[in-house]
Amino acid sequence: MKKLKQAFGFTLWMAALTGAALHAQTPPKKAYPMITGYACPEWFRDAKFGIWSHWGPASIPGIGNGYPTDLWTQNSSSYKWHVEHYGHPSQAGYVAVIESWKTEKFDPDKLVARYKAAGAKYVVALATHHDNFDCFDSTYHEWNSVKHGPHKDIVGLWREATLKAGLRFGVSSHADERGWNYMYGAQLADTTGPLAGVPYEGKKSEYERLYNTPQGPKDKPPAAWKDKWLQRHTDLVDKYHPDLLYFDSGIPHGDYGTQLIAHYLENNAKEHNGAVEAVVNVKAGSFVRDYERGVSVTLQDKPWQDDTSLSGWFYLSKNPKNDHASLVKNATTVIHTLADVVSKNGNLLMNFPQRGDGSLYPECEVVLDELTKWMPINGEAIFGTRPWTTFGEGPSVIPAKYMNELMDPLTWQDIRFTTKGNVLYAICLGVPQGEIKITSLVAQADKIKSVALLGSSEKISWKATPEAIVLQPLAQWPCAHAVVFKITLN
Repeated sequence: MKKLKQAFGFTLWMAALTGAALHAQTPPKKAYPMITGYACPEWFRDAKFGIWSHWGPASIPGIGNGYPTDLWTQNSSSYKWHVEHYGHPSQAGYVAVIESWKTEKFDPDKLVARYKAAGAKYVVALATHHDNFDCFDSTYHEWNSVKHGPHKDIVGLWREATLKAGLRFGVSSHADERGWNYMYGAQLADTTGPLAGVPYEGKKSEYERLYNTPQGPKDKPPAAWKDKWLQRHTDLVDKYHPDLLYFDSGIPHGDYGTQLIAHYLENNAKEHNGAVEAVVNVKAGSFVRDYERGVSVTLQDKPWQDDTSLSGWFYLSKNPKNDHASLVKNATTVIHTLADVVSKNGNLLMNFPQRGDGSLYPECEVVLDELTKWMPINGEAIFGTRPWTTFGEGPSVIPAKYMNELMDPLTWQDIRFTTKGNVLYAICLGVPQGEIKITSLVAQADKIKSVALLGSSEKISWKATPEAIVLQPLAQWPCAHAVVFKITLN
């Protein structure tokens, strides 16, 4: 009877999808005033620092970023781990991973409190990743966290905790074309061994809405699937009213994505007396540009965002290799990255990886503890600031290349600038070991009214030379990682 019901349900769904395919039409191209006139809201420019819960079923294995697609590659490390823990992918594939995601230690109130204490002004929850699984109470997609796995509205729980803490809330979607073809391997089979030729789980009809039916690893999604994508994401923004909507691409699916964004902005304006308070993060195009695991090498005219992770996106490496996806950042690197990004008119969105059960890795706790110490002393040089005429100076050079994020701390001779009114903040990226020389201030020497050190009541001795403003070091500094001089100008 159960199989009969499943078959009947699948038949109805296929009939509906076929009908949708017959009637599916690309949304008509038209002008959207909310899009053409979009400007980044001031709350985002003031916020500067957000924390991301890049967390889902793929966090269960804790061994790589691409587990949902790698597990189908015979004899890969993910395949071997999967066979050992779940069984052969012809019998137990990614569905088994989803159902094992119980989130039994997930405490959003406690986590958001930790993030707020560490300085976060907004929290972003992963709504759907490339694995085509919705981590929210999805009306239009049965593969969601309420019906499967934890049987919890993960996005809803994050939203409730975040708003209760007085922070801004965002959601991220990674269901661009990869939402259709990411698990193409589930359509295949072993090529050798005792189960060679036995189809993997993706061939099972009852799972088709999760795995889809891509014909190749780069197969494009059909119009009917994109129609469903638009329904799912309209449901997401209407149900959770996020302050920020992040896409892991440019505007996804062309006019479908444009229609979604226009709807999102229009509704957001209605909720804020006609003012658009919404942030749209994209990797290319207009809106607020996002640099994944990368920082700008110049001061940007428009606000932007660097998104990165303390280690891997879904795990924290225990055996780091020399690449971005596995090295573990320490608190100094995180603070230096934040200062560098903010000095260039950007925001930092940092992922602190969670285990599948919802708890943080110990290394995350250490960095959060250090941020919680540093922010009360130095936060005024970060939050609510704007860039100066130059972002900074110093001997270190950040290369202009793809994924050029900081992986090692800079030096105390590297200085980043921010401003607030007539105050210039000079952030030394380290604890000074000698005289601090600021060459960018030479032309402003006669305008300097006072110099102070955040977190210290000691008088700062300084002098102007033709080459630099020279600040004398203190015997004792108020904090680790980075110190901030507050320079008041006439």
